[in-house]
Formats: sequence, structure tokens, C-alpha cells
Amino acid sequence: MKMNVRIALDAILAQTATRHGGVPGVVAMATDRDGNFYEGAAGTRELGRDLPMGTDAVFALFSTTKALTGTCIMQLVEEGLLTLEDEAGKYLPEIDRIEVLQGFDAQGQPVTRAPRRKITVNDLMLHTAGFSYEFFSADDLRYREAKGLPTVVSCSPESIRSVLLHDPGEAWSYGVNIDWLGLIVEKLRGKRLGAVMAERIFAPLGMQEIGFGMTDAMRARRVTIHDRAADGRLTPLPDLVLPEPPPMDMGGHGLYASVGEYMKFIRMILNDGAGPHGRVLKPETVQAMARDGLLPMGLSAGGWTGAIASLSNSGEFFAGTPKGWSYSFMTNREPTPSGRAAGSLMWAGLANCYYWIDKSTGIGGFWATQILPFQDAVSYPAFVEFESAIYHHLR
Repeated sequence: MKMNVRIALDAILAQTATRHGGVPGVVAMATDRDGNFYEGAAGTRELGRDLPMGTDAVFALFSTTKALTGTCIMQLVEEGLLTLEDEAGKYLPEIDRIEVLQGFDAQGQPVTRAPRRKITVNDLMLHTAGFSYEFFSADDLRYREAKGLPTVVSCSPESIRSVLLHDPGEAWSYGVNIDWLGLIVEKLRGKRLGAVMAERIFAPLGMQEIGFGMTDAMRARRVTIHDRAADGRLTPLPDLVLPEPPPMDMGGHGLYASVGEYMKFIRMILNDGAGPHGRVLKPETVQAMARDGLLPMGLSAGGWTGAIASLSNSGEFFAGTPKGWSYSFMTNREPTPSGRAAGSLMWAGLANCYYWIDKSTGIGGFWATQILPFQDAVSYPAFVEFESAIYHHLR
């Protein structure tokens, strides 16, 4: 990449980390099919401490974990051990006991009914089963409180046994679907999800510093999550970490990694399933993973409404650009204002991590900060600026 492009991207990171009201620190990288053409870091791993941010910093990936779990599912499909049309209850009978929320009675207790049909693996992959998250649904939050269910960040099996907000297949509702898929992977492979990923994704891609727990070396470089108050003030939350070891390997949000390790996964998708030490997926499987599964159903993916202000703002990615969902990424049906081609893939993590994979252009990138609530007023626009600058210089 030309030096002036590197200077421009370095400036975006530096300005984002040093401006008044900016972010504590950021790591961002961009890759083509051959390797990273940009790696940058700016700021600090924790406000108030002398901990310079480096490109080897370790982040809680949160929902950017989902695509790796989706990959484990598609490997099972390739091997004929599973089909997307299978009822999830075939593998996890407890999922068939979850009902549809109809409302709450005068005492505030949930009123539920059985769903009109069973949940399929396809529903879970496309987020059409009816599940949500407590921080994206006031109804899910109220149900959890009434039933005494733990938060999903407890990483416990009980935390995903919530309620359906609608019948399977009726709408796109983003939620704990992929955690259920992780349990299906464990059931069919006979081992923990992290062990499956280590064997079937991390090894062929040469991903070493990634996992549902951290090594001592990773922990020493962990980025502290920060809270941004309504007035913009940032407060470090050094004790806010996922349980170690986790009671359950949460396929929807449980991984820790450096950005450089995640870039190896992005490159695998760009290279149609091939890794430096072996193939992870067949080319036709990657093509299937990139297809918009909502379009044939007449559905779209959209924005979200925050239900817990400390965890998520309300928002949407590229409002006005129609979006779908694939296995397991958001996909834009038209080119984005940032320059991303139609049919590209992306997703994000709760503490303001964002990535995109543009297969037609052959590039992808990852922007990592550790700030709550989600879609931070500084970090998210800076990610869009970072991506836009790359496409501008590519042209």
C-alpha cells in the first residue's frame, strides 16, 4: 500500500484516540487475499495507566465470535452430519420447550404459548427463530427478570433459555441463536466448542492467540473495557471480563483474540475457505455462507433498539441501505456509502469491534475498541471513516 494511504489511516487512528472525547485506544487492520496491507494502533489499553496500545493487544470479540461458530456448523453440513433444514430439537430437545411470548399478565408474569412450528438449524443461522438479547429487547429483559434468568454475559447454559418474541421464520430478530448452534456443534463433535475451533479453524489458519479463555500472555495484553457516560466521559472497567473458565463456550460472544488473529479468519473467507496450513471450508460452502438467506423469505435485517442503556445505544448500520443475513454475517444488498460492494459481509461486537469482508473487491478489515455501550458515538463513525479511506485510496 502506498505510503500516503498508510499516513491517512494512521492519522484516523491517532485522531480518534487523541481528540477530546475520543476513544482510549484502537487497533485496526486491513487485508487483501495475500496478507495484511495495513496494521495500526493508537492510544492506550486503559485510561489512566501507562499501557500503550499495540497491534498485539487482546480484545473481547463478543459477537464477532459468531462467524466462527457458523463456520463450525457449515463444516458439519459439508460432512453430511447435519442439514440446515434439520429441526434443532433433534440435537437439543430442550430448545423445543421454549415458547413464544404473548405478553404479561396483571402481576407482571409472562404469558406464553407453544410456537406454531419447530425451530430449525436454518432459523438459528439466520436469526429468524425468535430469540433476542436482553439489551436489544425490553420484552426479553422483562421476561428474564420475571423468570430470574441470568444475563448472557454470565456464559451459562441457563442464560440462553429465554423466550421467543415471534414464531420461527416470521421475522429477523438478533439474539442468542448462535449460542444454541455452538451446543449443536458440541453435541455432534463430542467436545467443547473451543476444542472444535482449535482443531478445525485455528490450526489450519495458524491462529494461536485466540480462545474462550486467555493464556497468561494474552491476559497481560488485554484491553480494558470502558464505559462511556451520557456526557461522553470514559471510565475504565478493569474487572469487567467474561467468566474464566466459562461455564459454557458461548458460540455467540465468548472469544478473546488479537486483531491479527482474526484477520486470518477474514482472509480464509476471502480465499474461499483456504488457509496457510489446510482448507477450512470448500469454496462452494463459502459461497453458500455469503448468500443472503433472508431474501427468499421476504425478510430483511435492520437496526436494533437498546433496552439497557449501559450496554447498547439504539442504531443501525448504514441506515437506508437494505440489508440481509447470511451464514452468519450481515450482508448489504446495495453498495454502502463507505465503498463496500453489494453482497459484502460484516458484523460487530458489543464493545465496539467491527469488521467487513468484501469478497468481490478482495479486501476486508477489522476495527477494535473496548467501549460500552454498543455503536459508540466516536468509535463507530471512525470505523466507517477508516473503511471509507481504504476504498477511496483503492480507487
